[in-house]
Amino acid sequence: METVLKKSSSGGCGSEVADERPPALVSAVLPAGGTGERMGGSTPKQFCEILGRPLISYTVRALERISWIAHIVVVVSLDNVEIMRSIVKQYGHKRTVIVEGGTSRHRSIFNGLEIFVKNSPIQKPEVVIIHDAVRPFVEKDILFKVVMAAKEHGAAGAIRPLVSTVIASSADGCLDHSLDRAKYRASEMPQAFLFDIIHQAYHQCNDHDLDYGTECLHLALKYSKTNAKLIEGPPDLWKVTYKQDLYAAESLIKESLSQHVCVVTYLEENSVQARFLHETLKNHVKQVKSLSSTLCKDDNHLQHILLGQCYNFICISGTLSGFKESQQLVEALENTNASVLYPIVLILIYLDNLEDLLCSSEMSKLAELAKEVKKKNIFLYGLVMQYQQTDVKLQETADSAAALIMALIRDRNPAFVGQLLVA
Repeated sequence: METVLKKSSSGGCGSEVADERPPALVSAVLPAGGTGERMGGSTPKQFCEILGRPLISYTVRALERISWIAHIVVVVSLDNVEIMRSIVKQYGHKRTVIVEGGTSRHRSIFNGLEIFVKNSPIQKPEVVIIHDAVRPFVEKDILFKVVMAAKEHGAAGAIRPLVSTVIASSADGCLDHSLDRAKYRASEMPQAFLFDIIHQAYHQCNDHDLDYGTECLHLALKYSKTNAKLIEGPPDLWKVTYKQDLYAAESLIKESLSQHVCVVTYLEENSVQARFLHETLKNHVKQVKSLSSTLCKDDNHLQHILLGQCYNFICISGTLSGFKESQQLVEALENTNASVLYPIVLILIYLDNLEDLLCSSEMSKLAELAKEVKKKNIFLYGLVMQYQQTDVKLQETADSAAALIMALIRDRNPAFVGQLLVA
């Protein structure tokens, strides 16, 4: 349940964030000890999988992408320490420290803070971010804003407008009164604090607050006399709470992944079909990159593209003779190990006669390769663009091909790997 805070007249910070580092050492604590009761399953929500990867890994990755966050302390229950260790190892989370949690959320956060001061090689930060492990869509700008506000005010937290009016019921279950929604906000994450302020607050907490409290900003106010700065946050700060939230999170991740496409052309001369397709794809995604067949064999160059969140590759070949070169691209993608984080979609497009393709023995090779690389989270599909004479027919074919491509990269369905589609 979200905490409701009264908003001060000064409001939140609405300025744009420069691409710079905060003037302070910053680390983060992620409480992840929940049991997932509201999820309705046996697996705690932070360990439920989205696209084959645990939810908590997405949240850790969101913080790891920010270079100025020195350490990410993940606090889990004793039963899940080994599970978290395997996640850190499998997905390469380099700056993550695992701490055993307590019997409540606040006791777990307290344990996470204590790791910085109890005989630990981890340097104590000046500012510490506290963020829920089940809020995977946190972005750099809101993190920067709460850190800078905490540096100035001692504490800061993200807020959002209330969606529903908050009411109080009487003892007999009838309406007692309601709050003026315009005066209140929902308290969200991330929150940030000067480390000494929040650490001191936890040391002074009584058992009731440690066992039943939910709001870190309240503890800073109650025990350290620090009035937090409230920062208006973006709409994507919601957390995964119920089972349907997992589907919503998966949909958002798929949509984000589908916005970048890299086109590799294995043709000796510029193809009219390839040009039409390239231009048509620009109408469907945010960015279409072109990659030469030489550079696509370069592991470092591919890694740079993948770091730019491009996990979709469209390989255009005049005939099946380009299949061997496509295999080399598959091998290069495997070498980057990027498919550990997200499924990579690779679509081989053939500008050839359909009958010749269906009669070719190369088609069985496509199916075999697709089956093999599927194990490594690379989804390989085939698509035929049949030759058309007029510009109108070419555009129709390009539109059809683009629609199929977008369906494949948005759905990322492993059931269709190795299939040959026709535009």
